[in-house]
Amino acid sequence: MYKILKAEKLNEIVYLMVVDAPRVAKHCEPGQFVIVKKDDAGERIPLTICDYDREAGTVTIVFQPVGASTEKFAKMQTGDFFEDFVGPLGCPSEFVNEDLEELKKEKLLFVAGGVGTAPVYPQVKWLHEHGIDADVIVGAKTKDLIILEKEMEEVAGNLYITTDDGTFGRHGMVTKVIEDLTAEGKTYTKCVAIGPMIMMKFCCLTTKKLNLPTIVSMNPIMVDGTGMCGACRVIVGGEVKFACVDGPEFDGHLIDWDLAMKRQQMYKTEEGRALLKLREGDTHHGGCGNCGGDE
Repeated sequence: MYKILKAEKLNEIVYLMVVDAPRVAKHCEPGQFVIVKKDDAGERIPLTICDYDREAGTVTIVFQPVGASTEKFAKMQTGDFFEDFVGPLGCPSEFVNEDLEELKKEKLLFVAGGVGTAPVYPQVKWLHEHGIDADVIVGAKTKDLIILEKEMEEVAGNLYITTDDGTFGRHGMVTKVIEDLTAEGKTYTKCVAIGPMIMMKFCCLTTKKLNLPTIVSMNPIMVDGTGMCGACRVIVGGEVKFACVDGPEFDGHLIDWDLAMKRQQMYKTEEGRALLKLREGDTHHGGCGNCGGDE
């Protein structure tokens, strides 16, 4: 059992929890995720690792309720327990394994959309702790939906906040800020964009025009987190990949975004899953290629 040491409501739709999970915390790296289950009857829910403390043995998760299970999560309080807290899963962000001196030569730009601020934060924090300050764009629909502003200010080189309705920071989409910063003379060697798929797609369309290499963190539906179920299948550069084991980070300019978003919708229904299995054949599953994980 994994005890919730802190449960906080960040705004009307986003929640933060600090969970006692020392074995997970010991091995966490930026970019990874966990799969959480409330109890025996609960679903397996993949959640990005927002922060971790190896000494305290804690892992911080941030989530927005979108279904029955995450709605139940939102009702949990400090002192409650998760039955399962599995991780860390997925591959760490690529810069974790890069040469630090070479990494310091990079000019990094992070773009976070909505709850995507949560997975961006540990990456920027890791860089800051290693003497590298990255610029960060945080976007949300309105002022009240901005999260982790103070935390991000402490670790970002420059923080640019923008809201769709102009109630806080700049006025407009994150893509406009990317273009504006470039027009102002800012130069970057790499961009990392994390948020809703539609936001990441348009970020990549923007950065492609600017010849700015871009990494994205894919957040499709996941079930087992080991590549067996086929739910998180994505096409990258014409090749079949699975976000849970090959990612979640990929070259955003190689993602088939339209297919990824269409597949996300289809996978939500039994009929859609059956059709995907028929169309995708042996590549539908990431493990053995034959398991019946979605039946």
